[in-house]
Amino acid sequence: MNYPFNVRVYGLLINEHNQVLISDEQEYGMRFSKFPGGGLEFGEGLIDGLKREFVEECNVAIEVLEHFYTTDFFVKSAFNDSQVINVYYAVKNRAPLNLNFKTEPFDFDGEGELLQSFRWISLDQLREDDVTFPTDKHVVKLLRTDL
Repeated sequence: MNYPFNVRVYGLLINEHNQVLISDEQEYGMRFSKFPGGGLEFGEGLIDGLKREFVEECNVAIEVLEHFYTTDFFVKSAFNDSQVINVYYAVKNRAPLNLNFKTEPFDFDGEGELLQSFRWISLDQLREDDVTFPTDKHVVKLLRTDL
């Protein structure tokens, strides 16, 4: 039997106002909110994958500060039959973010199959319902206990 694993890496970018960056996305006919990042490509390490994802999604180079959390419970992918393993790092941007920040979820500019928008949420107001996937919800709990 084949049991595929899906390794994903995400960045927790917290600004000087103690707000974390959230990515709202529409893809595969679904809408979801998550931390910036995504799937590792074959032959890529976690840090290089995270740096690539931030350039692709946010058009910014990042510095990876420290490991924050790795999935320690079973999570089935919402998109296929793989088991998801997520790795989260605290990161900081190496240049100012040049994004059109939104205040409401899924406030996309334009139309199409692949849409993305970004918003900041204060850590003291961040709730599990602000993100879609089980591991992200767990990370929100961990972020909240660090306050």
